[in-house]
Amino acid sequence: MRILFILENYYPAIGGVETLFKTLIDELNKKRIETVVLTTNHHQLPKKETIGHCTIYRYRFISRYLFTILALFPALRHGRTADFIHTTSYNAGMPASIAGLILRKKVVITFHEVWGKLWFKLPFFSRLSQTLHYTFEQMLLRLPFHRFIAVSEFTANRLRKHKIRDDKITMIYNGIDYEKWTNKNVHQSKPSHTSHKKPFKFLYFGRLGISKGLNLLLPAFLKLCNERDDVELKLVLPKKPVSLLNVIFKEIKKFKSDQAPQVVHEIPHTQLLHEIKSSNCVIIPSYSEGFGYTAVESMAVGTPIISSGQGSLKEIVCGNFIQMKSQDTNGLHHAMTLALFDKWEYLEPTNFQLEDTVEKYIQMYESISGKNFGNIN
Repeated sequence: MRILFILENYYPAIGGVETLFKTLIDELNKKRIETVVLTTNHHQLPKKETIGHCTIYRYRFISRYLFTILALFPALRHGRTADFIHTTSYNAGMPASIAGLILRKKVVITFHEVWGKLWFKLPFFSRLSQTLHYTFEQMLLRLPFHRFIAVSEFTANRLRKHKIRDDKITMIYNGIDYEKWTNKNVHQSKPSHTSHKKPFKFLYFGRLGISKGLNLLLPAFLKLCNERDDVELKLVLPKKPVSLLNVIFKEIKKFKSDQAPQVVHEIPHTQLLHEIKSSNCVIIPSYSEGFGYTAVESMAVGTPIISSGQGSLKEIVCGNFIQMKSQDTNGLHHAMTLALFDKWEYLEPTNFQLEDTVEKYIQMYESISGKNFGNIN
């Protein structure tokens, strides 16, 4: 058994998707299943590296858009001896699908989000960029993948809305390693918020993306700062894309120096865990979420959430939370004000165990390959 993974980013790149595939490939490695990873070399690592039964090929594609075009050639080379190909949305999907067609291999794609016409409502993009990205997504959805893996029921329903047949969709929630976040295998019990240390600390952490609602967060917090002086906001952001980061810093200049949000980059996991634990609330104002790693990680720590309720967030968010009443600055400002007075809603916490995710992927592999991975020596 040999599986080719075509992934735009892979470990040591940091993120929920990277964690999922690294863990999945490690588990396959333990079963002595040969895996090959074709990915981007962001970190000046060796072009080829073999770890156990996994061989990683890293290429300098320069940009994610060039990955879409240039990854086809190594995909054809490495895919010849693969039993099937596993890829992920967005940019890796097209070269994987074309390679599968040429080589007559089954191709599985993990689809994280389906935005559809939401592309035309997102900030920071020109109308031309919105149109091009919408068109690319529509093309990707029409490619003949053997199986679409949806990371939530919301994403599965979005795939169905775009005419993907039910027999081609498998829903597998993403998962996290709870030991890493809590040193426990279960969620913490409902936390008590009867009192607050001053100031009240809001936290945003995660990707710097056009769908993440950062265009709402800073104006809403500025409005809150104009009303009171006992609040603070910390942003844990990556350094790229630089264009969006520059927009964030431009907005921060509108604040008084003693109330300006603090921005930190690429902090170690232990520090991030401390930031979440020491915050009164994590804010997730996204326009859409295919799964919502930030929500699940915050829930694991036990920190309450302000959620936009968009995409999968209605499905995922539990514990103590406040859902925005409207997807705009006023809706977020109102939710932040409610948080100051402990006006939380509560739902019984749900686990999203990484081990369950990996097991379901392996079951899916067995179903499409006709082989029992547990019996492979």
